[in-house]
Amino acid sequence: MKKIAVFTSGGDAPGMNAAVRSVVRTALYNNLEIFGIYRGYSGMIRGEIEQLHSKSVSNIIQEGGTILKSARSEQFRTNEGRKMAFDQLTKHGVEGIVAIGGDGTFTGANIFFEEYGIPTIGIPGTIDNDLYGTDFTIGYDTAVNTALEAIDKIRDTADSHDRAFFIEVMGRNSGYIATSCGIGGGAEITIIPETKTSIEGIASLITKGKKSKRSYIIVVAEGDPEGSAWEIAQKVKVLAPNMKHRVTTLGHIQRGGRPTAMDRLLASQMGMGAVEALIEGKQNMMAGVINGELKYTPLSEAIKKAKPINPNLIRLGEILGGATK
Repeated sequence: MKKIAVFTSGGDAPGMNAAVRSVVRTALYNNLEIFGIYRGYSGMIRGEIEQLHSKSVSNIIQEGGTILKSARSEQFRTNEGRKMAFDQLTKHGVEGIVAIGGDGTFTGANIFFEEYGIPTIGIPGTIDNDLYGTDFTIGYDTAVNTALEAIDKIRDTADSHDRAFFIEVMGRNSGYIATSCGIGGGAEITIIPETKTSIEGIASLITKGKKSKRSYIIVVAEGDPEGSAWEIAQKVKVLAPNMKHRVTTLGHIQRGGRPTAMDRLLASQMGMGAVEALIEGKQNMMAGVINGELKYTPLSEAIKKAKPINPNLIRLGEILGGATK
């Protein structure tokens, strides 16, 4: 193997640039030519591919977003689109791929490998932390810290006005961000898709606690079956009509910003591991870090296997918050 390529795809995550940097520097260290594919699978189809050098990734480890840009590609979902992507890679002599992204990125990579057999190693870059085969995904730690900073500020207003604040955090169908933010932010209640939400229980807690406690922080994971933070707040309001409340959706602010030290280290370790895996002949796998050690998981397992939240963390949030869902 002499030539490999790297790209980022799907939602951006803080630390993606650190991963790109690590891939490029590790490839060059091992005397490989390294190409960057811009705008994910869309750029692969259009041939937005250029050779990268050490200088190409200078001064990016601390930057959020991704210098390779990102995009979602409906065309890559088609046989014709994937054939065009393969032709572009062949044109540039690419023999192996490093794909940085989440389950959508890995699903495309898995299909692409099955059809064309180009060795591929995935690096989990998503704030949701919902991929099996790694303790943490790139961007998760930064997203939690960003959300916590906002929650700390919101609590000041909640206390000043005796209000309940319903704060919606990202995570898609995973409650990892919400669980960490609930514990770290001192939330009274944390609502996540992994456990059943009791609207009656939330209303009862707020109603009974009026004499001793007037402000509440309620963290809501965006994928909860009961609905968004706004919808849950309306349901609670029906049962607790005297509740003074506000709803805040943190949204995409959680995906931006400079990565934390943890995300920079994690991304660097995974980037090196991905390139070395290609050199060793591994293919169609994800490079993850479990208990501080590099581990490799088939892409199909990383996508399909569930990654449950540690029940001890859920219990901890309930005990420290003084309330159950």
